[in-house]
Amino acid sequence: MNESNRLLLSGDEAIALAARHAGVALGAGYPGTPSTEILEHFSELGGHAQWSPNEKVALEVTIGAAFGGARALCTMKHVGLNVASDPLFTAAYTGVSGALIVVSADDPGMASSQNEQDNRRYAVAAGLPMLEPSDSQEAYDFMFAAIEISERWQIPVLFRVTTRVCHSYTVVQPRATHEAPKAASFERDIRGRVMIPAYARPAHRRLRKKLAEMQAWNEASPLNHIVQGGQSLGIITSGISFMHVREAAPEARVLKLGFTHPLPMDKIAQFVKGVSRCVVIEEGDPYLVDAIRAAGIPVEGKADMYRFGELDVPRVQRILANDLSPEPIKPPGKPPQLCDACQYRVVFEALRKHDCIVAGDIGCYTLGVLQPFEAMDSCVCMGASLGVGLGLRHVLPPDQARRVVSVIGDSTFMHSGISGLVEMVYNPPPTGHVLIILDNSTTAMTGHQEHPGTGRTLAHEPTNKVVLEDLARSLGIRRVYVIEPRMGTGEFDRLLTECLESNELAVIITRRPCILIAKQLKQYEDQRCECDAAQPATASAP
Repeated sequence: MNESNRLLLSGDEAIALAARHAGVALGAGYPGTPSTEILEHFSELGGHAQWSPNEKVALEVTIGAAFGGARALCTMKHVGLNVASDPLFTAAYTGVSGALIVVSADDPGMASSQNEQDNRRYAVAAGLPMLEPSDSQEAYDFMFAAIEISERWQIPVLFRVTTRVCHSYTVVQPRATHEAPKAASFERDIRGRVMIPAYARPAHRRLRKKLAEMQAWNEASPLNHIVQGGQSLGIITSGISFMHVREAAPEARVLKLGFTHPLPMDKIAQFVKGVSRCVVIEEGDPYLVDAIRAAGIPVEGKADMYRFGELDVPRVQRILANDLSPEPIKPPGKPPQLCDACQYRVVFEALRKHDCIVAGDIGCYTLGVLQPFEAMDSCVCMGASLGVGLGLRHVLPPDQARRVVSVIGDSTFMHSGISGLVEMVYNPPPTGHVLIILDNSTTAMTGHQEHPGTGRTLAHEPTNKVVLEDLARSLGIRRVYVIEPRMGTGEFDRLLTECLESNELAVIITRRPCILIAKQLKQYEDQRCECDAAQPATASAP
């Protein structure tokens, strides 16, 4: 091994480096912990990376790139795959000409998420092959394997990682040779790409044939391997759980699965026969346990109490010991809070003062639910503030309906709030509605990424900008206000009162850049001015 070529990388960085070395031509996604750093690092390495308005659009863009024969990468956190699931399922039917790798970064324990869904279920539901690395080296190596599988069977590959893999740093030995991006070229395939029922029915059969072939290939795949140990205890595991297992039970014989859908059932059955006791260790849902037992293979799973949160070495030891006693309670950490100078404080103080019924959304402003404000009554998913708020307005008695307000951030609005605004215009409640867009000029919660409303690309370079107030006015909303909320002035409070009492549709855009990026924003604007000054003057038409 060339020691000088060893790198200490996070899982996210390893995925990005592999994508660059494998000649990925385009990466698209939406920022969301723990996946955000993949595209950021890919861009820093010189790759073509871009933030899309949401995950659905990102996946559609990368599907298009893969239809053109290129290698493409789409990244998102686990709940983002819900947004992208519509094109995901049909892309399994259409297949791809190039390679398409869809990274789903799951968040067991909900470090920064509203649920801890297990996206391994998506591989089964959509009928897609799935790979799961357990450290940064595998994150790097498995990207090449995923591309090989995608191109061999002309199918998207689900690349499932978790928070611990994404953010943990381990040593990576990169490949010595790198691949240039494949030349893109479009070849017409109407029957294979246009999913009307007549063409989709045979496409479904082709998909199932591919899955059968992949399952047979997976029986001898090097992506799955056995760590030798005693025959008294066998453990089947995958992903980060493998690391915990090796430390918790170093004497056990372990079947470490890397290609986890479709599963190599013959290999699993043979492994189980060779040990006296076999336990499946996995975070989240009993995905592996359910699939293995359904195949008639007797294995033990974990008790339901271990389904919640991340696993670690002590928890794995408890599972192996069938310990069902209450787990030690972890000491509470410092609760998150809005920054002292955050503009949102003015907004939430006013909402609390007016006893508003607040339909909230996903972002750092969600912290308005905590003390001292406690000024948020719902938070379901990205963009839900508008639909939930409108539903409340439609059914509540007028005195309550007039207190309903929807609150959403600028990046979240771009992600999935625009369609809710259209709904507001199309089906206005009798009492009107008030939408507050908290515009801090960034995607703050995930690390201050750009979005279509900032006028800057993923690399912070100038691009076209979607202007919130122009969009709202273009839909025919008469009451559109832009205000900089300042403490002690009472201006926002008076504007909110006026809008609540108007019985009309109103959009209030509270605009002040996030204080944490004020310096960077000035640098970006200076760069924009320099670019504008360098552009040649355009001659006027006679």
